Amino acid sequence: MTGIFLCLTLAMSLVSGTDTDPLLATQELFDLAQSPQPECMVFNFSSGRPAEHHGVKGLEVLFSNVQWPNVTFQAPDPGWRWNEFQGVSVRLYNPGDRPVDVSMRVDNKGADGWQNCNTSSGSVPPHGHYDLQLRFNDGTPEPLWGMRGVPGMPPRGEGARLDLSQITAFQVFLSRPQQEQTLLFERASLFRWNNASATGVPMPFVNRFGQYIHADWPGKVKDETDLRGRADVERKELASRGNLPGRDRFGGWADGPKLGATGWFRTEKVDGKWWMVTPAGSLFLSFGVDCVGTWEQTFVEKRQDWFEWLPGDDDPLKEFYGQGNGAHSMADSIGGKGRTFSFYRANLFRKYGETWPEQWRMSVGPRLKSWGFNTIANWSQDDAAKASEMPYTASTGLQKVPTIEGARGYWAKMMDVYDPAFAAEATRAIAAMTASHASNPLCLGYFVDNELAWEGVNEGVLASKPGQPARTALVEQLLQKYATIELLNSAWGTACASWDSLAAPAKPGAAYQSDMSAYLYHFALRYFTVLRDEIRRCAPNHLYLGCRFAMAPDEAVRACAETADIVSFNLYYREIPAGKWTGPNGFDRPAIVGEFHFGALDRGMFHPGLVRAQSQEDRARCLSHYLESVADHPLFVGCHWFQYVDEPITGRWYDGENYNIGLVDITDTPYPEMTTQASSTLSTIYPRRMKHALDNTP
Repeated sequence: MTGIFLCLTLAMSLVSGTDTDPLLATQELFDLAQSPQPECMVFNFSSGRPAEHHGVKGLEVLFSNVQWPNVTFQAPDPGWRWNEFQGVSVRLYNPGDRPVDVSMRVDNKGADGWQNCNTSSGSVPPHGHYDLQLRFNDGTPEPLWGMRGVPGMPPRGEGARLDLSQITAFQVFLSRPQQEQTLLFERASLFRWNNASATGVPMPFVNRFGQYIHADWPGKVKDETDLRGRADVERKELASRGNLPGRDRFGGWADGPKLGATGWFRTEKVDGKWWMVTPAGSLFLSFGVDCVGTWEQTFVEKRQDWFEWLPGDDDPLKEFYGQGNGAHSMADSIGGKGRTFSFYRANLFRKYGETWPEQWRMSVGPRLKSWGFNTIANWSQDDAAKASEMPYTASTGLQKVPTIEGARGYWAKMMDVYDPAFAAEATRAIAAMTASHASNPLCLGYFVDNELAWEGVNEGVLASKPGQPARTALVEQLLQKYATIELLNSAWGTACASWDSLAAPAKPGAAYQSDMSAYLYHFALRYFTVLRDEIRRCAPNHLYLGCRFAMAPDEAVRACAETADIVSFNLYYREIPAGKWTGPNGFDRPAIVGEFHFGALDRGMFHPGLVRAQSQEDRARCLSHYLESVADHPLFVGCHWFQYVDEPITGRWYDGENYNIGLVDITDTPYPEMTTQASSTLSTIYPRRMKHALDNTP
């Protein structure tokens, strides 16, 4: 990791929790009134820079705006024995005016951020305290399995099983901060419960509507009559409110400048800022919503006692049972497959009756337009997009390409773009995707793939065996430069006996880094060029929207900008940084955000998602700020909110995500704070962008 690496010596003492122990204040989120009292091991910071902000004392740490700034607490040899405990907590204070998103990592020997470690994350509010916690994955069965967030206790750390007898370090780090951040470390502690198998919540904890039983909040559905009444009220509100004023039929800026009309969406730079242009020639920014669909479902297999109700064989709602097979993660206890249930579809049936598919489908367009959105974005139901008569995006993924065997990635290893199967699969997949969209002017364009593991390419290629096509391409590239293995060894500082034994140097130097950077660029250029050419052949009037970068090496971004019409990123930031991707080291091509969201824990949900807000009101403020930052950035032509509906509180079946990230909740009830703020912000977004562009015109 780059950035600060502050290694501190810790003095440890074992204490028992008492009524006067200040640690109990940090443990209140475990609900001590209903849970066994934790026992704690407290770390007292004995070195570093003490400081005080607003009366709060602690160890002050300044995190630089580099990729992974961190402060690491190193164990003395042979490591800490944490077998007696279930987790670690660090109390932090943020003296600044903005929230600070922060993560923790606990290491065994050989930890590298992927292996031999556990991680967790959270957010420290402005001028506020936060207990950053990680509950160890110690290999014991998780009582509340299949859920990223759980009630009554912090979520288990992500990663493989830890050996708690040999903890080598733990660290607090920031993930790619966009500016310097200061935090005060007040205290760190280990914790445990007397009953290690306690779930932390009374059973059952999910009601018949898929909501949390043991809490109440504004808008919680209490009965079916309430649900049906909401449908009637919303119909009247939508009829009276209508769409945002000043929009053309595509959602473009009807009152703005008019450009050339081609009958298709395109891009153009105006007064120093990129825009999309509607088929009718109006300026357009794509503000959309992902996953507009009804497919969300959760495992009920071997979980029956979690739910106060599930439909019986004579219940019409039994049709919303399903089957999940091949879960990506968090369902090992049932072998990754089992019976599922969709509370969202069941609630739509309760709300609309047997015609719920049609009534839901017809509600989507009026809702989104009244909230200010103008795009049905990725992974949405085709019937919803068609019924809405709104612009939409289409997508596909390449599924049948051999991977780079030495690589690694969260969702999957990176495909080998030098394998002959790559071009063949690109031809097949893009022809299938474009067949039903190529003649539709409402289609903005096409995403191909999502969150690919670009960061694993170089290491994976060098770890692969001879004969891997991507490795062969690397060797050919290096042969052109060095001619002999001896010359390469001299440049890289290696001692490889032959090209077949080519490996990364123990200490990567400038020549190695330059060569592998060039390789990654050519690897990415091949990927994007093949896909662009296929899209041009199959759908010449539509835009190629890129691959939705998550981790985005500069070389891959540069290759995308040289080939795709729009560069797409999934940016779970709090705002789009004003200077990022511009200037001499940037690119001059329009960009779009394929995913972003904010979530909170004040409406019966157990996990806020990837970017935490403090409440629904704060969530709405975060949304507004993000939308405005997109409008102010000269490259960005839109952003797409992930996603339409909250995930099930017991986790989506595929990977256990149970995030508060919907514009509507599991009962199909809109979050009024979010939808009201979206409408307000988006009603002035076009003039804001144009004014900002004119203000910055040389």
